[in-house]
This record gives sequence, structure tokens and C-alpha cells, in this order.
Amino acid sequence: MATLGDIGVAAAINILTAFAFFVAFAILRLQPLNDRVYFPKWYLKGLRSSPTCSGAFVNKFVNLDFRSYITFLNWMPAALRMPEPELIEHAGLDSAVYLRIYLLGLKIFVPITLLAFAILVPVNWTNSTLEHSNVNFSDIDKLSISNIQMASPRFWTHIVMAYVFTFWTCYVLHKEYELVASMRLHFLATEQRRPDQFTVLVRNVPPDPDESVSELVEHFFLVNHPDNYLTHQVVYNANKLNELVKQKKSVQNWLDYNQLKYSRNQSKRPTRRTGFLGLWGDKVDSIDFYSSEVDKLSKEVSTEKERITNNPKYIMPAAFVSFKNRWAAAVCAQTQQSRNPTLWLTEWAPEPRDVYWDNLAIPFVSLTIRRLIIAVAFFFLTVFFMIPIALVQSLANIEGIEKAAPFLKPIIEEPAIKSFIQGFLPGIVLKIFLIILPTILMLMSKIEGFFSLSELERRSASRYYIFRLVNVFLGNIIAGTAFQQLNNFIHQSANDIPKTIGVSIPMKATFFITFIMVDGWAGVAGEILRLKPLIMYHLKNFFLVKTEKDREEAMDPGSIGFDTGEPQIQLYFLLGLVYAVVTPFLLPFIIVFFALAYVVFRHQIINVYNQEYESGASFWPDVHGRIITALVISQLLLMGLLSTKKAAQSTPFLIVLPVLTIWFHRFCKNRFEPAFKRYPLQEAMMKDTLERTREPNLNLKGYLQTAYINPTFKEEEEDESYTVTEDLEQDNLVPTKRQSRMNTPLPSNYSATSSRYLLEAAE
Repeated sequence: MATLGDIGVAAAINILTAFAFFVAFAILRLQPLNDRVYFPKWYLKGLRSSPTCSGAFVNKFVNLDFRSYITFLNWMPAALRMPEPELIEHAGLDSAVYLRIYLLGLKIFVPITLLAFAILVPVNWTNSTLEHSNVNFSDIDKLSISNIQMASPRFWTHIVMAYVFTFWTCYVLHKEYELVASMRLHFLATEQRRPDQFTVLVRNVPPDPDESVSELVEHFFLVNHPDNYLTHQVVYNANKLNELVKQKKSVQNWLDYNQLKYSRNQSKRPTRRTGFLGLWGDKVDSIDFYSSEVDKLSKEVSTEKERITNNPKYIMPAAFVSFKNRWAAAVCAQTQQSRNPTLWLTEWAPEPRDVYWDNLAIPFVSLTIRRLIIAVAFFFLTVFFMIPIALVQSLANIEGIEKAAPFLKPIIEEPAIKSFIQGFLPGIVLKIFLIILPTILMLMSKIEGFFSLSELERRSASRYYIFRLVNVFLGNIIAGTAFQQLNNFIHQSANDIPKTIGVSIPMKATFFITFIMVDGWAGVAGEILRLKPLIMYHLKNFFLVKTEKDREEAMDPGSIGFDTGEPQIQLYFLLGLVYAVVTPFLLPFIIVFFALAYVVFRHQIINVYNQEYESGASFWPDVHGRIITALVISQLLLMGLLSTKKAAQSTPFLIVLPVLTIWFHRFCKNRFEPAFKRYPLQEAMMKDTLERTREPNLNLKGYLQTAYINPTFKEEEEDESYTVTEDLEQDNLVPTKRQSRMNTPLPSNYSATSSRYLLEAAE
């Protein structure tokens, strides 16, 4: 069991590790050849160019100005210098609000830590319960609630502090929710024109035997939104085309690599074999081989493009419909379009960068089945995760391996191998699984059929949070308590087992303290080093880069990674709220994490990350809800813990806390969440009026016409000229292809024979 000395040694190791990462980063970022790795955001914005160094040739690669190394940590104050409004303009609201999660952690836990150390720690420390018990404990446990004797009146202190901590957390959450909602509305009101402000996504368009999907969409909106409908773009199933384009790009990279290789050494042309991965087969000229492959794939791409354009089967029953103003788009996105609520489903279109095009080809009827299957799969993945890990870890010990493979006994008994198996193998197995887990969860979200990157990340983050809650937090507490007190379980009566569990839960804080230092301190410091992007950039720069465009594509700025980063933060909120009353000694380690992560990720957002999309902080209700969940869990665990301490008179007073917390959550949900789900018509009208005043001759259709064309063949679309017509003849009837001979009371944007009218035709 870890002692204060063990925690001190672990802290020293992790602090030195983090410091080493910071020193390495400070040195690497000053080198000219690494400039695009550590400042890619400025290159993508066109505000930075490759450093030009005069003098010796080595200056182009190495910074020889030794004075710049003296202030190697000046990036920290520089990261804090940019004000938040400028940060929003520079990186977007999503990035700025994501940073506020770390600030929220500091706002919550700094006052809680001060109160806990001033009141709870002395109350716990001045008891001697553990010293007179037969339970294994350390000095850290003497600072926890475990050191309070049964039925002690001192438990009233913990209950009062639980109320104080809850009220403070709810107060900070309310203020932050109110501020973020205000920031979102202000951002939406002041942001520049974007296609998604005028566009809705229409799904489950009903089939029509007389008209195509494109004609049907146009006619429906000409009839039901006659004054505001502008244009639309149907959705194509271009998944096969996307795969062909990816293959062509991969082959083109190999061609570029071989051409570059030959240009550097023209004495010998590069060769390869035609078999699998170039491992066997006839030896051929690499440049000729890849050139022929590129030509072949180019023809396949052209053929597939033509097939998609001309075959109606590739058109999905969905479309992006754009309107003449934001007000009309808001009305359409937030209302029911048909008497049948399962048809003509409308919602706000994600911005073009946010669209996940592959899932737009999924039929709407299969989405429910997909989500049911994935929900069941995730349940089994979460619940039964401990079973395979337990089996693997049972083999990752000396007895298990010798029993499974007796012939390995002489090798296993070697001291070095024995130490590796006992000390590292179980942890490595668990770490490897957790590394690939986000990829598995993201794949699940894609199979479910979400059509925007932001929704994919939010759903994946939700599942990752649940997984870590069940397996990392609850799993470690339950399993850790059982194994930690195994000897006592065996030798004591069954009636005393709940008592032992109640005492041992706070003792698991030592494990989480070491986890925070490794994952939160050293892990965050390692994020700024960007070792993988550094290696990949230099490999691409050496083997593939021929032009400045190639060099720009070689940069990998990455993004925040909401699907993995936010669940990690939420685990620290959970640990802090659970152990604030139980073992306050854990809280300073949480504060160090939030402070360090805030500085590191602020630097990364300013200089590195290039966010793939902008959702206007639509993820904040999820953040708020998970902190509330952590708060309720902490209250329930404290209630259960005190019930084992014979505090029957004081424990009932805790029942009110979860009720008040859930009521507070419902209040915030009703008060603030609509700002994240709906767009006020008042704001839309104000923005439209202002835009018409400033730009009366705006060619809006030209701006929107190609915004939602699949990027794979966007360049193939022809531009159409457009002039907005405000006054339209109400009696101008255009015939339709439908056999009912109904007409549309507005001119068609496509042809004189492609309109539909849903009212009765006058004879």
C-alpha cells in the first residue's frame, strides 16, 4: 500500500518526466526545420512562412542563437496572453469553450481544496481509529474519512461539507452555463456568413413514381415555402467513389516518392515487384508501374463519377435545402413539414466541413436498427470488459503462465523476466486496450449513422465516458478493494465484510493519485511534445514533398479530439467530487492537472490545432450533464460509505442532496439548453435585416449553390448564374410530370416541366 513517501517518489518522477518533456519541446520548437510541426496553425492561416536564416548552411536546420534557449519556458506566459475574444476569432468558439472546461475545474476545486484542508483534514487526522484496527492502512489513509470511528458525531462535519461542496459546484455550474449560452448566442449573432446558417438537411424524402428526388424536393419546398426557398443539393451515394479517390491518392504518393528518389540519384531507376506489397512477382520499373496505376484509377474515378451522375439509384432520399434568409431556414429546421411525422424530416445542416459524407448514404429506415445493434454491442463491451482483462492478467503472472505452459518455467524463473511479467505485463495489456478503445467507439458511432463529425465525436465521447466510469473508476474501486483486503475477507465473519468495504473505499485514493500523476501530469506534458507528428512530418518531407502544397499537406496540426479529451477531463471531475469529502489529500493533484492542462492546451489551440468544424459550443450541455452525474455519484457513494459507519442518525440528511442536484440539473436544462438546440427567430431576423442593409445586391445563390456538393466531385459541378427575384407572379402555374396534372404556383429553377403543385388544380 502506497505511503506518503511512495507518493512523494511518484510525484518526483512524474514532475521530472513532465519537465523533461517541456525542455525537449522548448528546444525542438526553436529549430527552423521543426517550425511547421509546432506552429502549423499560423502556416494554414497564411500568417507565417518558413524561417529564413542567413549565414552558415547549418542555420537553416539548427538554431544557433543560444540566447533564445535561456527563456525556454516563455511559451507558457505567451499562451496565456491572448484574450478570450481574440482567441475565439483566431480558433473558434468550440476551442475557447473547450478551454473553459479546465477553468471550470479550477473554479470548482480550488475553493473546495482550501475548505477541505482547513476543516476536513484536521477532523480526520486527529482520530486514531485505523491505528487500533486490523485493517491495512498508510499515512494517507489517516487523512481520510476511514480514520473516523464508528457512529462518531464528527460525521456531521463531512455531511455539512458535502452540502457546501454541492452548493458551490452547482453555483459555479450555473454561472458557467449562463456565460457559455451567452457566448454562443453572441457568436451566432456576430459570426461571418456561413452556408449552414441558410441550409437545412432534409431526410426521408418519400418516393414518387413520376418525379426524381431532386424534382420532388424542389416542388415540395416551392409549395410549402414559396417566398423563401432558394436552391437545393441532393445527396449522392459516393462511398465507392471516395474509396477510389483514396486509392488514387495513395498510389500517387508512391509515384511521387519514386520520382523524387530518382531525381536525387539518376544513375539507377527504382524498381519493385508486382506481387502483394511488392514482396514477390516480376520486377518492374516503379515509376512506370505507379504511373499506369494512377492512369487506371483515374479512368475508374471518371467512370464512377459518370455512373453516379446518370444513375438515379445513386441518389439518396435526402437533400440540403437552402433558403433566401436565416429566418426561413430557422423556421424550416425547427418545425414539422408533413402531416406524417416520419417523412420530410428537417434539421439544421452541419457546416460543410462538419459533414460526414459516408453516412449520408445510409437509408433512414436502417438507422434505428443500427443504433439498437450498437447499443447492445456497447453494453457487452462495457460490462464484460473485465472478464477478458482478468483472463489475460491471470496469465500475466508467474503461476498462470507456468500452469498454462510448463515448458516455459525455466525461462520465467529468470529474475529479469520474472520482474517484467509481474511488474509491467498486466499494465501494458490494459494500456494497449485503452489506446485502441477510442478507435473502436468512433467506429461504433460511424456505424450508427451520424452524419456530422461533431455528432460522431459527441456520441463517442459519451460512450468513452461511460466506459471509463464503469471500468476505470467503479471497476478499480470494487476489484481493488476486494484484492486489497483479501486476507481480512478470508479471516473475518461475513457480517464484518460491508464494514471492511466501507473502510477500504477511501484507501483506493492512493491508486487514483498515482493514476492522475501518470495520466494527467506526464500525459499532458507529452501532448505538447507532438512526437508522432514530428516524426511523420520529417518522413513525409524527405520522401514525398516536392512542392509547397505537398509540404503543407505533410503538416498534421490535429484537433482538440473532443471524443477522447473530454471524457478524460470528466474522470478527473468525478475523482475530485467523489474524494473531496472522503480523502481530500487527492484534491491538490487534481488542481495541478487542470492548471497544467489549461496552459498546454491553450498553447496548442493557439499555435497547433486546426479544428475540423465549428459547432458553436453545442457540446456544453453534455459537459454540464456529466459533471452533474459525477456530483450525484459522489453523494450516493458518501451515503453508502456512511451507512457502513453506523451513522444512522446523520446519513438520512444526505438523501436530500441528490434530489436537489437533479432538480438543479432540470432547471438548467430548461433554462439554458434551448440556446444550444434552437436558433431564435429574433436573432435570425436581426442578422438578415443587417445583411440586407449592408449587402443589398448579394448573390446568395451563387454563394450557396456548391456549398454542399460532395467534395469528391465538387469541381465537376457547373456554376449557375442567379438573380434573386423578390416579386413573383402568384398565378404563374408551371405544369408538372405527375399524372394528377397538378401544378406549382411558382416558376421552377430547373425546367418548365419539373414542378409540382399539391393543391387542387382548377379546371
